Amino acid sequence: MLPRVEKSMSTAIKFGTSGWRAIVADEFTVANIRLAVGGIAEYVKTMPAPHRELPPQEATTASRGPRVLVGRDSRFLGESFVAEAARVLAAAGVTPIVIPEAAPTPAIAHAVRTLKTCGSINFTASHNPPEYNGIKYSTPDGAPALPEATRQIEAAAEKIAGGGGGGIPSLSISSLSGSSLPGEGFETVDVKPSFLKRLAELVDLKAIAKSGIKVVYDPFWGAGRGYSCHILREAGVTVGTVHDYRDVLFGGHAPEPDDHLLGKAKQKMKEIGASLVIAVDGDADRFGIVDGDGTFIQPNYVIALLFDYLVETRGWKNGVAKSVATTNLINALADYYKVPLYETPVGFKYIGELIIADKIAIGGEESAGITIRGHVPEKDGIIAGLLMAEMVATRGTSLGTQLKALFGKVGSFYPVRENFHLTAEQKAAFTEKLKADPRELGGRKVASVVRTDGLKLILDDGSWVCYRLSGTEPVVRAYTEARDENQMQALRTAAEKFVLSE
Repeated sequence: MLPRVEKSMSTAIKFGTSGWRAIVADEFTVANIRLAVGGIAEYVKTMPAPHRELPPQEATTASRGPRVLVGRDSRFLGESFVAEAARVLAAAGVTPIVIPEAAPTPAIAHAVRTLKTCGSINFTASHNPPEYNGIKYSTPDGAPALPEATRQIEAAAEKIAGGGGGGIPSLSISSLSGSSLPGEGFETVDVKPSFLKRLAELVDLKAIAKSGIKVVYDPFWGAGRGYSCHILREAGVTVGTVHDYRDVLFGGHAPEPDDHLLGKAKQKMKEIGASLVIAVDGDADRFGIVDGDGTFIQPNYVIALLFDYLVETRGWKNGVAKSVATTNLINALADYYKVPLYETPVGFKYIGELIIADKIAIGGEESAGITIRGHVPEKDGIIAGLLMAEMVATRGTSLGTQLKALFGKVGSFYPVRENFHLTAEQKAAFTEKLKADPRELGGRKVASVVRTDGLKLILDDGSWVCYRLSGTEPVVRAYTEARDENQMQALRTAAEKFVLSE
């Protein structure tokens, strides 16, 4: 009988909108990794294995059992965590398929679908600071696990911790160095070739090369290294790169492709005369885009521009999805093109469901998550950057010029997101305030209230504010969007006053 992990060694495993994340050696410990992976193993054993054709040499009882991909980004100790997860899965009766090299989250999602596994365990903390790591579990459709799945995983992990069953191996930390390669002795797979092949089917690489534009790619030392730059160069595009090597400290900050961290990429863009910068975060599920003049194009606008472009070039009018906190420029375009609009709670898993059902041409979140029809039901920063390059190449104009044209078509929208840190008392008070239906904000009438996720107040001129409380810290996120740039500051002030006033 396998030894149990005692409850005193662990902390409760809780999956948020993008998996379970914690600080390494604080809550993200080997003991808790075993619990989380053990919970996932128990969960996958309850589901039917996806149907796949097996060659005769593989048609054994073992090969027909549950199989789970195990991958990672480029963070510290990632190889060791993958090896440990593979051992736990195998001991629990689940066959691990190890991805030896760091791999983007969307590439792992694609492999889940093509290999028809029972999902994947991905060790990544995405854009979080380097001291963090985490586990993303994706289900057999390649999408992030929905709450009903993660609740079952959490319950299974808790049961294991309490000694209620499903024992998992209590290996010593020294055993982590027992293999020269991650998961040595287990089946391995290279997810890169198949993923790049799919990207080449979805993006017009010939158009990018024919235009003669140059591109700068910044993978932020992460799992996206060797992906966008490789596929573009293979197509004949001139690509300059920065931060194209592994650094587990990500330059000493979070691997987040935001404006204030793209200085090196902007410098490289000037050096080679590039038309744009495309960047991804640590696990390449989020994107960052810089126009040829050095202007950062915020994710809200990227989603809107690509929606407009895909309707124009692909003729896709089956629908569009956005989170409730994402710009209403998407709403205006949906109305303009007369296509269905789906407004979801925050969390890409909800958009993934719509992709799987082929209800949308594109889905996105203001936090730089996007995917398109026929692709993975998961955020993909790589395809976002490639499509932006295609759009610039095909239209022959800068992103700034294209955004002005979009505003001329459906009106102007100016979104901003801010975080307000609260004391425990302020958070408790604001939680109660969210239950009310305010009739005015900053002296302006509230035309409607939306409660898809948090509290969204839509004002009489179409401007709005959306409030969401963090589930892990005393922070409220305030998303504001003005229709007139000159009124943005007044709206932001009113939004802050609503948070902090008693």
